[in-house]
Amino acid sequence: MYGVLTRAALRSQPRIPHLHNSLRYLSTPPSQPPPQPPSQPTPAPQSLSLDFQPTLPQLPPSSNAEGAGERTGAKSSKNSLSSIERRRQYLGRVALGVLGLAVGVQVALMGREWEEGELKRKKMTLAEAPSTRWSRTTTRFADLFDYFKEPAYTELLPPPMPPPHGKPYTLLLSIDDLLVTSTWDREHGWRTAKRPGVDYFIAYLSQFYEVVIFTSQYFYTATPIVEKLDPYGMFIQHRLFRESTRSVNGQIVKDLSYLNRDLSKVVIVDTHPEHIGLHPDNAVIPPKWDGNPGDKGLVALIPFLESIGIYKPPDVRPILKAYQGKDIPIEYAKREAEDKQVHVENWMKKGKGVDVKFSSLFSASSTPSSPIPLTYLEQKRREAQSLYLEEMAFIEKNKPEFERLIEEDKKAQVSQMPDNLFGVLGAMTGASPRGGAGAGAGGEVSGKDGKGEEVKVKVA
Repeated sequence: MYGVLTRAALRSQPRIPHLHNSLRYLSTPPSQPPPQPPSQPTPAPQSLSLDFQPTLPQLPPSSNAEGAGERTGAKSSKNSLSSIERRRQYLGRVALGVLGLAVGVQVALMGREWEEGELKRKKMTLAEAPSTRWSRTTTRFADLFDYFKEPAYTELLPPPMPPPHGKPYTLLLSIDDLLVTSTWDREHGWRTAKRPGVDYFIAYLSQFYEVVIFTSQYFYTATPIVEKLDPYGMFIQHRLFRESTRSVNGQIVKDLSYLNRDLSKVVIVDTHPEHIGLHPDNAVIPPKWDGNPGDKGLVALIPFLESIGIYKPPDVRPILKAYQGKDIPIEYAKREAEDKQVHVENWMKKGKGVDVKFSSLFSASSTPSSPIPLTYLEQKRREAQSLYLEEMAFIEKNKPEFERLIEEDKKAQVSQMPDNLFGVLGAMTGASPRGGAGAGAGGEVSGKDGKGEEVKVKVA
């Protein structure tokens, strides 16, 4: 019954023509557009020809090969060069030929025999130098690139002063982790601390050695440190910085052969073994200072270095080699104690200073009536310490005068500095500096030492 009523209701509803047409349109497939005939290519516009001859008609492929070699009427690029361009090409070829000739002449000159000046600069003898022409050429060619690897000068130090003004030995001292140490923190930045006993170490050993600072730091960073170590310039004779080192396989090396000194009289103290790899027999390598304020390692080296200056051995290298890999202060103290014991035994064997009394006839011991004499080392050490105290007293007495001369010298240097462009140009052209010729010449302080002798000290 329900189905009959539903069909009757559907028949009674009016038909919707638009919906019927839409459904029929959707069910019909779209009609295909009529095929279009193939389009003909549009002919390109005919352009003007610059050839003197008209364009020939194209031939079939079979006959095109016969006319392939015919000229089109265009000029060749070789014949179209102007006179200026041909002249440029000619001059370029001439310059290239001259350059090649110069290179050939230079290569031939590089293979010439060694000259005496070259061997001296290279620290070589004729037997050690390369002997073949090719080896001489390659060696001289490699020297062209050694500007940034070699020291700034072939002789880093001036000739030594003759005795009695000059010292017989040269002592090279590093800075980093030996004389000072540097630390950094957020609050203070970089700070540099002096090692305990460094002032006494430098001043005392300057009696026996020509003291030279040899550091791997640059001039502008090491100079303020050196000025704090020796403010009056009385103990440190020379200063060598990064510019005086070599570069070997990318590593900084201190080559002592450039010092202009006899290496048998040179001692270098450095905490970095890689810096002195070329001359290990001249080196003393103490442990690095870690900033401990109670450190005594630097002062402990003084007796060993002092003994070299007192005994004056002809060659220091065998002595330094005997102490390699050992704790030098401890080992040397043992040997000095042994020498002292031998000295006492020899003195006792000679029977000097033995007081024979009646009681000694019944005893096996005898007591010396006079003190044991000092050894040669102890006598010279006492003299050196006395001289050191006299020098310190002289400096303390004339300290205000030293300070005044240094301050005047600084003011003179500032006054001579040009303050404008005209001053710079005048200095470059050789004009006289301001302040006169004698400005900044320093001064001289005179006084008497502990022996009553007149002493003069020049402050630069």
